[in-house]
Amino acid sequence: MRARGYTGRLRNLGRLRAGLRGWGGVGAMAAVCVLALAFVLLLPLTQSRGEAGADHGGQRTAEGVQAKAAKCDEKTVQNLSPPPSDAEGTTIKAIKARGVLRVGVDQNSYRWGYRNPNGSSGDLEGFDIDLVTDIAKNIFGSSYTSDNLQFLAIPTSQRIPAIEKNRVDMVVRTMTITCKRLDHVAFSAPYFVTGQQVLAPKVSTVTGYNDSLAGKRVCSAETSTANDRLKADKGHRIPASVDVLDAVPNQLDCLVQLQLGQADAVVTDGALAASQAAQDPTVELKGSPFTTEYYGVAMNKGATDLVRRVNRILETYRTSPDGWRASYTKWLLPTLHKSESANPPAPHYT
Repeated sequence: MRARGYTGRLRNLGRLRAGLRGWGGVGAMAAVCVLALAFVLLLPLTQSRGEAGADHGGQRTAEGVQAKAAKCDEKTVQNLSPPPSDAEGTTIKAIKARGVLRVGVDQNSYRWGYRNPNGSSGDLEGFDIDLVTDIAKNIFGSSYTSDNLQFLAIPTSQRIPAIEKNRVDMVVRTMTITCKRLDHVAFSAPYFVTGQQVLAPKVSTVTGYNDSLAGKRVCSAETSTANDRLKADKGHRIPASVDVLDAVPNQLDCLVQLQLGQADAVVTDGALAASQAAQDPTVELKGSPFTTEYYGVAMNKGATDLVRRVNRILETYRTSPDGWRASYTKWLLPTLHKSESANPPAPHYT
């Protein structure tokens, strides 16, 4: 009953969004985003296509762990994933026995993982969703159907807890590979490269991640690399007078704060910021990227067989005509164009 009620509300939200003539308009977009945020906060972590159960155990394996180097280097952390393999260990066998691959995703990041407001089905779409579907098809093979894949919408701040508590088998949600996160989860080789950037109103005096942020209120998401960077750089790379606002659960919440005048700027991945600028024509990217961020598929630290399988899948996905390139062209090219992100990063393994 809860699932049907949520679906009904989601359809109403979709009709409301469609009636707003696309994604433009600050007032309209702010209203829609606030409603979207309300629905996300009401969505249980274990609900997606149908009703999922409570936390699941039994997914940890003893096949090896993606270890973090004693002196992990953020410049090369994306190279710490184990080599690809088609072998099936206990994790993959458990997924097959269950008959469902449970994946934590976003449902509010335009062109990455979102519910199309102009679509009739309400299904999730986007660059990350394409990758998830390809992974599921590989794991289940010729017997694959959409019932074998379960999307679980999770906020930015819950990506790692969802994996550690075995609510999901993996998270594919614009998640940057970092040394800090390797203490908690394992990552695949990278599938996307971007960098932190500033998003602000077009009329703003902010010009980038620099002194122009002095006295400005800056928003970022909880547990995000942007939030870590802001805290570390305040008083050093950026002025001490920068007001780093309390981190929000979801990155999209920052766009809402910007539209409501509660923030002066947002710091987030440039790839996400570009999509938000496409949603709201009154904001734009300011300055160049000031970091290099590699997105990876996050999994349980003990699920080495699954990590290796995903790395094998990514090898084919990067080069297949209907894989990475086709997905980029469909979802991201309209906002990112031919940027440094227009090519998949080359993998290197431990």
